[in-house]
Amino acid sequence: MPLFPATPAPRLILASSSSYRHSLLSRLCLPFDVVVPDIDESPLEGETPEATALRLAKEKAAAISGGRVDALIIGSDQVATLDGEQIGKPGTHARALAQLQKMRGRSVVFHTALCLWDTRRSIPEAAQIDSVATTVTFRDLPDASLDAYLRIEQPYDCAGSAKNEGLGIALIARIESTDPTALTGLPLISLCGMLQRAGVSFFQLPSV
Repeated sequence: MPLFPATPAPRLILASSSSYRHSLLSRLCLPFDVVVPDIDESPLEGETPEATALRLAKEKAAAISGGRVDALIIGSDQVATLDGEQIGKPGTHARALAQLQKMRGRSVVFHTALCLWDTRRSIPEAAQIDSVATTVTFRDLPDASLDAYLRIEQPYDCAGSAKNEGLGIALIARIESTDPTALTGLPLISLCGMLQRAGVSFFQLPSV
């Protein structure tokens, strides 16, 4: 049962600067605003990768919840891991190449966390949270191919140095996940469930 009756939805807010998350959310054909949160995204000492992603997704949504009384705020975060160690954003070509060299021929787990913060509810009931794990197996490609890919796409602000939305898909041999949108950064299957529990209807035809 939904937490609220299926009435006109409160305003949706995407707490992200990501154009990929913006594009994914647009698939749901719901109006939404974008507000970029300002938080420290550094992992905490001893924190597991999944816990980092969940905490940051919730902090992003909570950061812009203040003063909004009728909003559903979407926060999301993604942490990539290899052998249990977090793989961050490389920032430079040299670091990105080193990441891809380490990952080639191997499987990397991407933890994509999601939070829907409902400002109509009190804490802690305001937040619904979830995490979707995606296992990506990379092709065993030579250094020249990896270097060329980086120079073409320059994914230096992307954890793991590979964007499956673009040419990075050519680096990938296999993707295993319960949600095909999770790897891009916003798990829509999980989000739809959260929105439905918050009373949002996706199939209302416009009035004539």
